[in-house]
Amino acid sequence: MSPIPPHGRKARVLKGARSEYGGETMTGEIYVLLDHSKGRVDTLSRETLALAQQLGHLHGLGVKALLLCGPNRSPVDQVARMRVDAALVVPHQRLDGYDPDAHCRALTQVLAQDRPLAFLMGHSYQNIDLAPKLAASLKCGLVTDCIDCRIDGESMVFVRQMFRNRINADVRVRSPHPWIATFQSGAGAGNELLEGDADVVERNVDLSGLPHRRTVVETVGAVKEKVDLTKADMIVAAGRGIKRKENLRLLEELAEVLGAELGASRAAVDSEWLDRDRQIGSSGQSVAPRLYIACGISGAIQHVVGMRDSANIVAINTDPDAPIFNLANYGIVGDLVEIVPALTRKLRQEKAR
Repeated sequence: MSPIPPHGRKARVLKGARSEYGGETMTGEIYVLLDHSKGRVDTLSRETLALAQQLGHLHGLGVKALLLCGPNRSPVDQVARMRVDAALVVPHQRLDGYDPDAHCRALTQVLAQDRPLAFLMGHSYQNIDLAPKLAASLKCGLVTDCIDCRIDGESMVFVRQMFRNRINADVRVRSPHPWIATFQSGAGAGNELLEGDADVVERNVDLSGLPHRRTVVETVGAVKEKVDLTKADMIVAAGRGIKRKENLRLLEELAEVLGAELGASRAAVDSEWLDRDRQIGSSGQSVAPRLYIACGISGAIQHVVGMRDSANIVAINTDPDAPIFNLANYGIVGDLVEIVPALTRKLRQEKAR
């Protein structure tokens, strides 16, 4: 298993090599799809490109950004300022907005011609709809929901979580190139994306005769959460490790003494211990409080991406090998049923002085 890289530290990447398929040496290039909306490349795509840049730098692999766009050329200007070997722009009226048929055909034509080593995408709702269709069209392997990847000999190893995020699995693809993979938020560090001066290369595709099977009637923004945890100075968060809803009372008492908000991992929300508007992570809110106390939270990447920017992280868990301890400033190994009440009593005593 490949461990989740601790906060502020890169995952180790092994020796790389070019691969072969059908007796023809591959180009050794990594292509990254850059999604965009309202004229801006989205954060998840930037994180995925940063991961590709890291692999390219360590192994001498080429990195190219691939952008599908309509009349709005604003994203092209952004990609031109990123450090890639080339920004491949596919302009077409049918690519203005998401159309799975048009997107799939355009990408199939470009990738079938170029045959890069791998094609990376952000793990968004749109791309998880597109990726299987594209993989079937190219007859290539697909790995979804990845949190990391590395080069190992002649293979590219994709890391994804299994069994409710309890273990990390190494996945090797045995198929023609490109190997297609979608990456979770946080797999790459978007703030470490390297800037440069990329050559913009336009690629033409033939979308004639493609039927219009889908029409976008309306785009509705996400409903804002009832509880805004982004403004919380301190958060006490509950995970699956609190074991039952009755133990939530212990965390509520600690939060009351601290003047903190209650937060939750997805597992705690799915168990209906707390409302979904208190969920923290890739499918919830992203927070950066002065103090974050993680109670019974193992440290799955989906949760970590939503709280890793906290100034001080305290982790309480019975498992000394829980990934959350790699991120924490302070770690307490033990039963929270004993530790949390003791911590609450001590804080009350200090406040009473």
